[in-house]
Parts: sequence; structure tokens; C-alpha cells
Amino acid sequence: MKAGILLPQTGQLATRENVLYIGRETEKVGLDSVWVFERLLWPVKPQTPYAGIPNAPIPVEYQSVLDPLETLTYLAGNTDRISLGTSLIDMFFHNPVTLARRFATLDALSGGRVIAGLGIGWSKDEYIAAGISFKEKGARADEYLQVLKRIWTEDVVEFKGQFYNIPASKIGPKPVQKPRPPILLGAFSPKAFPRIVNYADGWIPIAGIVPLEQQEQVINTLRETARKANKNPSDIRIVVLTYPNLLDSSSNSSSNPQRMPMTGTIDQIGNDVEQIKAMGAEHIIFGYAFSPIGKDAKKMIETTKQLARFAK
Repeated sequence: MKAGILLPQTGQLATRENVLYIGRETEKVGLDSVWVFERLLWPVKPQTPYAGIPNAPIPVEYQSVLDPLETLTYLAGNTDRISLGTSLIDMFFHNPVTLARRFATLDALSGGRVIAGLGIGWSKDEYIAAGISFKEKGARADEYLQVLKRIWTEDVVEFKGQFYNIPASKIGPKPVQKPRPPILLGAFSPKAFPRIVNYADGWIPIAGIVPLEQQEQVINTLRETARKANKNPSDIRIVVLTYPNLLDSSSNSSSNPQRMPMTGTIDQIGNDVEQIKAMGAEHIIFGYAFSPIGKDAKKMIETTKQLARFAK
């Protein structure tokens, strides 16, 4: 299983120096990838509860977030090997032609290292700012993904849909990867699984929200959805996003038999990583944006190195 790290995109740690350090060290120590996410704004009076929890505050880290593709483009010129992934970009907040060209440009400039992780967002405030209706998100997403794939793979692109229309045109550049960069979707509901099976290459779940046994059942549901659609379940790529909560051995929480996944000592979290690998995940991402480790770039790399050993 490959291992990657979320870049320091938010708050005070989101500096040129820290982004460059994490990117270069990730490559130097033998990790496989760096990842970014997207937030448009931090609403003062949110219309949508964070993580679906009433009155849950939106993390203050979201008040300042480096743009995801600009950040990856910067690292593309300062690294040679590591994959450059988005986990996630909210696709509706971008015109599909513009986003397709930005991804293709990054893929060309990086020598074919892009992984396109996409989502549909959850914040009504961000939808309003982007000028997008909060309704019919599923149908819009299905159409959007078809547009992206056509732009990346067809010489002459023409599309007539309910939400997007492109007159017959040549749109370049094309990605270096053939037939195109992999598309991974972030989704919390099994209702989105047909979209993953029909229009994408894989799924980015978040580990730690539910017990890992339940997470495995959901992955099996996705594979069964692929099987019913006459697709090979093993072709569905699973890339797991995690936010390790590292505790010392003296903490009562670390010895709690009911502890949440990715919480505890290095060895306990390492056991979780091994269990995620056993589920068939091909890639794991370690993020520290909301933990004390995320305030120290060197600790981010050192902790990721220790946890990545369990992924091999």
C-alpha cells in the first residue's frame, strides 16, 4: 500500500517554506504522494452544520487555505517522483472546461503525476458564493464527470447536457497520462456508489469516523455495486484519507478498547493502517491539519515515516 501526506495548506503553517519542505522530504524519505484539499470560504454564520453535526463549529483552519492546484503546481516544479493528488477539489465550484485544462496542465508539467480527487461539497454558503444551485447535485455530478473525461480523451469535444454545454471544439492540452489521470470521488453515502462505478476509477473514504469493520463493509458494498454493473470490483481503487490522533502510552484513551480508529500510540495506529491495507486499499493519506502535529512540519514528516512502515 502506498503512503502519502496532506500538505500544510491552512493557517500559519501554510507557507512557501513549509510546503516546499514537506514536498521535498516526502520524496526524499520514500513516501509516494502529497495531497491537497479545497475550501472556498469560512462562513461567519454557517447555513450547513459541519460534518452534519448540529452546532459543530467549522475548523478555524479553514479561514485561510492555499489554493489546491496552484500549490501542487508549485511542487511539480520542485519534485520529480511523487504523485500529486487532490483530496478533494469541489468540482462544482469550477467550470468543467477550466478545471479540466488546469488538471491537464499540471499533469503535463509534472510528467504525468496527477491524481484527480473530486467531491461535490457540503456547504450551502460555498454553493452560494460559487453561484451554483444546491439542488440536483447528483445529476450535475454525473454530467460533470462525463465532460471532464471527454475533454481529456477526445480530439473534438462536444457536449449537450442539462447543466453543461460545449460547442464542438478542440480543447488542450491533453494529459500526459493515458487515457487520462485517475478520477477518485469522495462520498459519504452509498447512494453515490453507482457514480463511482460508472464515471470514476475509485473512492476516497475517510477512516476514523466509524469502526474499521464497518468501513470494510462499506467498501464491500461498493465492490458489489461494481459487480452488479458488470465491472471488475478489483478495478475500483480505494484511497483512504486519515487524520491520525497520536497519544502517548500513558494516556487512558490510548488503552481504551473502544478507541476510535487512527487514535492511540504509533503501534495502535499502525495496526489500524495494517487493517486498512487488508481491506484492499491501495493508498493511504495521513493528514494533520487539525492536530498538534500539524503545527510542526518536521513532526508531520517523522510521524508519517513511522506510520508508513505499517503500510508496506
